[in-house]
Amino acid sequence: MLDQSNQNAAKKAAKTTLTKPSTTQARRLPKEARRQQLLTTALLIIRDEGADRLTLGNLAIRAGVSKPVVYEHFGTRSGLLIELYRWIDTERVSAFQAAMAAETRGREETIRLLATTYIHCATDITDDFHTVGAALAGSEEKAAVFQELLNNVIMMFVAVLKPFDTLPAGELEKRCIGFVGAGEALSSALVRGTLDARDAEAVFAALISGGMAAS
Repeated sequence: MLDQSNQNAAKKAAKTTLTKPSTTQARRLPKEARRQQLLTTALLIIRDEGADRLTLGNLAIRAGVSKPVVYEHFGTRSGLLIELYRWIDTERVSAFQAAMAAETRGREETIRLLATTYIHCATDITDDFHTVGAALAGSEEKAAVFQELLNNVIMMFVAVLKPFDTLPAGELEKRCIGFVGAGEALSSALVRGTLDARDAEAVFAALISGGMAAS
């Protein structure tokens, strides 16, 4: 079982924490800060009103800016959803990696937490990432962005597991591609009801642990 601090780290990594943006500051923000404010506001709209209410016009109203400002950043509603999809995943991957780097853990504890958090994030269909993904159903850009995000996860696995790497040069990244692929398959089995969460997490941790051993 994970201790309380590890459970908290997993929960923080699984959900983006937001502070409501101040519309009084909206007119003085530089471009990148404006984009961040708009994405934060867009996620608040989804949480408060549902994904169907996320339109460029509604975002402009909630963010306290004119419609042309929103169109300049995202162009279309699909463009906004794609950027939001990418941002949510990048934030939670970065949060997990930072949480892992903030405390020294042993090899098996690190692998167990990595496996548990990955399975939880991949199967929690109530979280922001899956909500935005559902809103993007049918979008041609979604598959390409999802592959990009999987690549980011692979590099996160490499960074987290690097302190325990005894493999030949370049081998860890190759194996992390396999780990993430296995994680996706186990998550799918969990969603289908073929496995329960405890079994999926235990199998994934065992696969990572075995895969980290030099052959």
